[in-house]
Amino acid sequence: MFKINIIKSLTLVMALILGGTMITPTGLEAKNKFIFANSSPYDTMDPHALYDVGRVAYRINLYDGLLRWLDNPPKLSPWLADSYDISEDGTSYTFHLNKGATFHDGSPVEASDVVYSIERILALKKGAYSLFTKSVEPGSTKAIDAHTVQFNLVEASSIFLATVPAIHILNSSLVQSHEVDGDLGAKWLSQNDAGSGSFELDRYDPAIGFSAKRFENHFMGWGDKYLDEIEFRTVIEINSRVLGLMNGDFHGTDGYLPQDQVKRLEASDNVNVQVEESMRIFYVILNHNREIMQDINFRKALSYAFDYDSFINDILGGSVARNPAPMPNNIWGNPTEEKGYTYDMDKAREYLAKVKKPIPEFVLGALAGYGQTGQAAALFQNSLTKLGLKTRIVEEPWSVVSKKMRDEQQMYDSLFIWKSTYYADPNNWIGELYSCDQIGARNNSWYCNPEVDALLNAARVEPDQAKRAVNYKKAAKLVMDDAGGIFVYNTVWFGPYNKDVKGVRFSPIGNAQEMRWVYFD
Repeated sequence: MFKINIIKSLTLVMALILGGTMITPTGLEAKNKFIFANSSPYDTMDPHALYDVGRVAYRINLYDGLLRWLDNPPKLSPWLADSYDISEDGTSYTFHLNKGATFHDGSPVEASDVVYSIERILALKKGAYSLFTKSVEPGSTKAIDAHTVQFNLVEASSIFLATVPAIHILNSSLVQSHEVDGDLGAKWLSQNDAGSGSFELDRYDPAIGFSAKRFENHFMGWGDKYLDEIEFRTVIEINSRVLGLMNGDFHGTDGYLPQDQVKRLEASDNVNVQVEESMRIFYVILNHNREIMQDINFRKALSYAFDYDSFINDILGGSVARNPAPMPNNIWGNPTEEKGYTYDMDKAREYLAKVKKPIPEFVLGALAGYGQTGQAAALFQNSLTKLGLKTRIVEEPWSVVSKKMRDEQQMYDSLFIWKSTYYADPNNWIGELYSCDQIGARNNSWYCNPEVDALLNAARVEPDQAKRAVNYKKAAKLVMDDAGGIFVYNTVWFGPYNKDVKGVRFSPIGNAQEMRWVYFD
């Protein structure tokens, strides 16, 4: 399965002779360097180990996929694959690779690398694994020739094509040469680069972040204006990121800052704030694994106890839109006719009175460095205290939260969080958040309703979008009636950048962190 290509092996040998396992760009020192202050740490450089938005920058800048989601609304665009064919029964996808694409060490990107990459994702069972576990079996993907690769699915899938950009292509020979005790190169790749992306890794420190230099030979070529070097630093404290941007120490930062910080940046002469409609919903994960949460009366009491209007209008200054469903307002299949829950303390007390079992201390999780989650948790805590509930807010970094979300014992009772856009299909939201087979992966609430599951499973294989939309609407209504989670708003992205930064290209997938189009004016 992991056969090393002879030509690539020779390339690798030359690289080792020259004195390293990773070739860095030749040429002059970086003429211009873009520094991004990120709210999450970069605790790995392995593109298959994690699949989240907080650490998306190294995946989309250092690695390429067969296809790429671009712009807003997001469009699925050719990338390493120039074209593709789909069989009549929808079970076979054949991709034709760009023949000029090379990895950072100069070896060609070939179909065998694509096969290796999907096989590695399936073997590791991490990162984007949950997107493919039901559709792609190990050994089913074939290299037809050096530039043609074929995915043979278990069954027809209406979402497979949308998820293809999540298959980040690795230099198979390079990774295999660094395998230790069958780890698929995991230890080495956690700190090194085996990609073909627009930038190649220069320095990495998990306590600081990473920097990368422009890959001059990227197959897409370069225009007249570009960045020579990019750096993504971990700066968790919001005020430090904002002040750093205003003072010119950073050139960009998180586009989902608290609204008071956005206003500070808008008032700065050194900063421009780019505004885009997003597809990122803000919601509360309710941990259905807890005994008390299995009582629908308790869940409904919680749903009526959150002050949606105060949070949206007072705390966020009306900068977002109420979104009562488990998918964004601006995606097809959304049940726009459903109004959802409102803030109603009388109804909250009414449902709470129906709860017969003792209610233990209730833990509200929030993300350190993401101010809105803490603000929402404090607002919710105030209401729950009025209901007589004992509560505690726990605010932790994303690297800690993301691990707890996958552990049924450590997961918080509730967690304020965003569901980001990884691909523009309703399954990205309701299908992943509430499918039974996603429990412990993307479904971090341990919610499982057979009726909802049947609708979601049918939508995954139905080729007709109109019929899929009906299923998603029905499933969303059931989740809402079930108080499966607390759904608050759909996000507007306020991207703050240094006034000299140009070429930022926003997409809800990646949140404008792909740097190949950015330059200084």
